[in-house]
Amino acid sequence: MIRAGIIGSTGYAGAELARLLYQHPETEVVWCGSRSYAGERYSSVYQNMYQMVDADCRDDDLEKLSEEADVIFTATPQGYCASVINEGILSRAKIIDLSADFRLKDVAVYEKWYKLEHKAPEYLPEAVYGLCELHREEIRGTRLLANPGCYTTCSILTLYPLVKEGLVDPDTLIIDAKSGTSGAGRGAKVANLFCEINESMKAYSVATHRHTPEIEEQLSLACGHPVVLNFTPHLVPMQRGILVTAYGSLTGDYSWEDVRQVYEKYYGGEFFVRLLKEGVCAETRWVEGSNFADIGWKIDPRTKRIIAMGTIDNLIKGAAGQAVQNMNLMFGLPENLGLTQVPMFP
Repeated sequence: MIRAGIIGSTGYAGAELARLLYQHPETEVVWCGSRSYAGERYSSVYQNMYQMVDADCRDDDLEKLSEEADVIFTATPQGYCASVINEGILSRAKIIDLSADFRLKDVAVYEKWYKLEHKAPEYLPEAVYGLCELHREEIRGTRLLANPGCYTTCSILTLYPLVKEGLVDPDTLIIDAKSGTSGAGRGAKVANLFCEINESMKAYSVATHRHTPEIEEQLSLACGHPVVLNFTPHLVPMQRGILVTAYGSLTGDYSWEDVRQVYEKYYGGEFFVRLLKEGVCAETRWVEGSNFADIGWKIDPRTKRIIAMGTIDNLIKGAAGQAVQNMNLMFGLPENLGLTQVPMFP
């Protein structure tokens, strides 16, 4: 059994990690860390765990946890993991960090977009970006994994084959993304109150969203030169889910089937990526509560552009489920173990 610990277990992503890991057939959860709820019964914070989880919340002592766990998930704000990680911890346990601390290889880019000093730049070269469908082999051998962001997971998966194979001009990419409110976290904020969100939609962090450089970095690796794109996120009055609609100019006269063959090349054997039939648009409701990513596309011959659409559950494939998928790879388990839940509907 893999002994797993969670730091930040009472946030939305941390709670999904707990839910998935307590059901995982090869995992024993030894630590539910929460600075805010230390000493309280975990099931009193999340009553869906009532009579299923008897553990109390513990603190966020990563040093002590590394002596008890084989893998540590840090579902914490940006800056935490980098501020506490050290060689002793990494020698005892593998780290899967759900923050952005180790996603970007360029320290200056991280510090510019996140307005934080990076406390552990020496570990950036060895950290692996944990998008399993792209970096599977590197993930298997790492001890420090940077779990991708939710918007980035959906955006990169949707566009990667098109960019990698040169079907689109990467300088023309525009990403319009919409997310449910759980993506903003569990912290109390006026902007996230029901009356502020209900019956309304809004764009936010326009031209400044922190997931932009993460998307650009991965797509730059795909095409071999720097990619600069427009990324605009929107907040939608629903609990969970992300829908990405991405636009790009085609580099040739491609049919829908031509594009299908390119997507099949990269995702045809992927359990968690579902390529939709012609004419079917991705919808958040068909992936909710699952680790699946649905991708569809439409070619507009009038503008010679492609409209690629992808959707995921932001808390599962966009956070906790992907983290468990990475854990499975890092410990030599079947990649989909504990993650084959059918999407929930309604």
